[in-house]
Amino acid sequence: MTYRRAAIPALAGALLLTALLWWAGASVDALHLRGTTEALGGRMTADLQNWLTPWSYDPPDAVRFGTGALGDIGDPASADPGRYLSLYGTGMQIRFAAVAAFFLPGALLLVRALPPVNGRTPVTLLAVWAWGLVAGTLAVTVSAPWLIAAQGHGGYRLLPQLASVSSAGRQIVVVTALVSAAVTVLTARITAKGTEPPPLNDAPARAARLAATAGTAVVAFSSVVLSHQSVAASVQTASLPGRLLSEPGDLLRQWLLLGGWSGPAAGQTGHWFLYRLADALLLAVVWWALRRLPVLLTRATGTAMVAGTVCATVVGLLANQLLQAAVTGADSGMRWGWQHLSGSLGHGVPAALTWGVAAGLTAVVTLRLTGGRPGNDGPAVPPPAPAPAEPSLRPAG
Repeated sequence: MTYRRAAIPALAGALLLTALLWWAGASVDALHLRGTTEALGGRMTADLQNWLTPWSYDPPDAVRFGTGALGDIGDPASADPGRYLSLYGTGMQIRFAAVAAFFLPGALLLVRALPPVNGRTPVTLLAVWAWGLVAGTLAVTVSAPWLIAAQGHGGYRLLPQLASVSSAGRQIVVVTALVSAAVTVLTARITAKGTEPPPLNDAPARAARLAATAGTAVVAFSSVVLSHQSVAASVQTASLPGRLLSEPGDLLRQWLLLGGWSGPAAGQTGHWFLYRLADALLLAVVWWALRRLPVLLTRATGTAMVAGTVCATVVGLLANQLLQAAVTGADSGMRWGWQHLSGSLGHGVPAALTWGVAAGLTAVVTLRLTGGRPGNDGPAVPPPAPAPAEPSLRPAG
């Protein structure tokens, strides 16, 4: 698929994702209507408000009324309330613009490298969905400094605040990104009509398996080693010299840890294996995706492999969280399983982005060293056979 054909569905998905997130943020006021709590329940209303507030233009009370008592020295409300409100508005404008800016090039690359034709439609849908989560996370992170400064104490515990703000609003992005991905893939199928569907590549099986194993080992380093309780505690309590880098533990944990090797505090050994089964599912998804990417990609370039690996890591992370929520619900009832899912859904996307890039680069290098040669347009075409020689008309002898 050409860039011109792929740009239409990518642009449609970017605009729809931005519009859905804006609409979701504008719907926060509906949760304050009379009877909402009785209709949805207190827990559901609180969860929805927590999901939607990070995408709302309505500033929190800390920005609107200040962080201290009115009239105190240095209080934002008494000093210059408009200044902090404008900071908050600027941060939200950057957030929504960044969602479209990050989603558009990634969706363009994925739709062109994984066109939804010739059996690739489910893979394309999952990849664009995962990239929507990445775009939402990056947009929240980029706009976080303005929202922190709008609260009037941006210099206090900057890195922990950045980690907290960057992880907000991820649950609603999971839902809106899925809708946007469906529209993107449907539009891509329409624009792809009339073109010859690209065939599946013929990648060397041994090279693809070695590349998948090497890339999965990189992801396993975060999911198994760094996420172990003792190692994760060391990451959480890390400190570096300097005033601004005195407490990087929360931020490092968010960008390096894909999960946590923790389980039920008490119970049978089988429960512990159920929790570890979710980690195995994450690694299985990553390995299968890396094994199939050289075959599914129309052109297995390094950029396409890295983007596909990031999306595969995010999809595996979501599968991990859904399975853990199901195990929690089976152990403690569906109510606690829902609460676990609402709190963990979409968590770990920054780490998936970090280790997905590292795993993709590792897989590309492994493919290149073992003869997979990413970057070929497809399987090698054998040279044409030489034409048979014409019979000689000269008499023998």
